[in-house]
Amino acid sequence: MTDLVMPKFGLTMTEGLLTEWHVVPGAAFSAGDILFTVETEKVANEVEAEADGVLTEIIVPAGETVPVGSPIARLAQAGDDAGSASEEAQSPRLAPAPAPAPDTEDAPSARKLMAEHDLAREQVTPTGRNGRVTKGDVLRVIATPLARSIATKEGLDLHRVEGTGPMGRIKARDVEGAARVQADPAIHPDPAHAREIVPDAVRLATARRVSGAKRDIPHFYVTHEAELSALTALRAQLNADPDGPRVTVTHMLIRALGVVLTEHPAMNRIWAGDHIIAFSQVDIGMVTQTPDGLRIPVIRDAGGATLDGIATQARDLAARARSGELGASDVGGGVISISNVGMMGVTSLTPIINPPNAMILGVGAERQLFRPDENGAPALRRELTLTLACDHRIIDGADAATFLAELVALLETPLRLLRPARGTADSNAGD
Repeated sequence: MTDLVMPKFGLTMTEGLLTEWHVVPGAAFSAGDILFTVETEKVANEVEAEADGVLTEIIVPAGETVPVGSPIARLAQAGDDAGSASEEAQSPRLAPAPAPAPDTEDAPSARKLMAEHDLAREQVTPTGRNGRVTKGDVLRVIATPLARSIATKEGLDLHRVEGTGPMGRIKARDVEGAARVQADPAIHPDPAHAREIVPDAVRLATARRVSGAKRDIPHFYVTHEAELSALTALRAQLNADPDGPRVTVTHMLIRALGVVLTEHPAMNRIWAGDHIIAFSQVDIGMVTQTPDGLRIPVIRDAGGATLDGIATQARDLAARARSGELGASDVGGGVISISNVGMMGVTSLTPIINPPNAMILGVGAERQLFRPDENGAPALRRELTLTLACDHRIIDGADAATFLAELVALLETPLRLLRPARGTADSNAGD
């Protein structure tokens, strides 16, 4: 009997959303058969069996986010005692999960926590189509005894309470907050005028991801205005060439980020648990709106690519993101993403960092306004508000301010976007 674990699809992957099981307990499979599907960075990855065998037990149901390396199922390889495997499959066991760390509201013993964790798992018969196990087949709640007591008193279903403790553990304050929402008519409207919507697995994963990012990453922000008259003129000249790709402000911003990050390799790093990962190539995530929600394809080597190359690469990635055709190689990696909401008329955006990135640049709409020139006379300017969100675990305020100021200077003297980054030949992530 062997454990099937959550695979690691990229250098910075720490967890994956198990979206679907393609086999059920007791089912035999052959090498090459698809066992389950994992979503990472908004891309679905189908995991194939490496050898023939039998799925004897599902430990983690579809719809759960699982750390890399954690057991998700148990397998019997071909040649194992088939009767034993079949018997275990008919009476599946749920492996006890690690006990959550005690918090300040209570500190139960490890044995008590383990028992509570086991009792919190409810096993039901799979009801998915074609015999597949789907989200909702297995439900799990991890809550402190005090939280359970309050929930019972208030008549709350713990499945509807979002936990803020370790591993999503529900604490007393989470239940108390949910009780207040339930009791307040302004928050909890009359059912006759409202309906409850069950979010799909992707929306749940997004909610957990941004909640975790805001909770676990110490964000700080720096904002700067960029004057775009020169950039606008250069863009008009580039787009007047019928043989070249159409260049947008987003493409120019991606190229500018690539240049500045290449020239500041100490910023091209992320915080990963208890260590730092430094990158030798500058990859930039591009937040893209699609019919299925946000996707973040990644522009590779934005520091070394030409502006035309970035425009071509970005247009292809955006099209495939909207059609749901992104592959695993199209996402992941890099330290920064860019989210441009200017086309919607929004003045500025204060974004949330997309883990495991260390930064994200929020871009607002271009505005025309008058500012005093060097002589005090009113001068018409074309300005863009840029807000850089940074992870304070790895980036200090002065470094972030310098980085953003140099980005603005590059946008205001945009001919540098057409030239190689300074020091490209001898730059590396360890400098």
